Amino acid sequence: MADFTDTLTDKHIAMIQRQPVFFVATAAPDARINLSPKGYDAFRVLAPDRVAWLDLAGSGNETNAHLLADGRITIMFCNFEQPALILRIYGRGKPVLPAEHGWYDLAQHFTLLPGTRQIFDIAVESVQTSCGWGVPFMEYERERHTLLKAHKDVDEEKWVGKRQAHPGSIDGLPTTRTDRYIEGTMPAPEK
Repeated sequence: MADFTDTLTDKHIAMIQRQPVFFVATAAPDARINLSPKGYDAFRVLAPDRVAWLDLAGSGNETNAHLLADGRITIMFCNFEQPALILRIYGRGKPVLPAEHGWYDLAQHFTLLPGTRQIFDIAVESVQTSCGWGVPFMEYERERHTLLKAHKDVDEEKWVGKRQAHPGSIDGLPTTRTDRYIEGTMPAPEK
């Protein structure tokens, strides 16, 4: 049976902090539902009613487009160890880019990684936990460093060309123009 709370509890936060992967789902009217797995040390609980995650450039920017169009977001964590548990955060989110107000306040909670393009700031509306008894046991081995390496080694002209050739979402929704972080080019968070 599912249990709902209005905010994250200490037990929820402890479970979240142990997870090496989480899943993000967004949707916009007349667009596909987007569901993406996320890794790295990129998720933060800022308060019981506020979370954020550091987003790296990848194959698309659907979350950005959907949040601009609709704002709704669901984040899911699965405990692949004991005790079995699934935790979903339902909320409203917005992308915050390096040149925007609020960037430094959010960025101070993260280590900027090669390929960082934005931080998603999410207001928690409700939290659901459920049994997770159908989720298998799995062991975490290690992070893949392929994405970080690709961002360190990419040809910048090709990157800009790809971004200009595909400026929106896969369904044609507009996205905020984002640039990826290249070490030494994006201002570090203010202390």
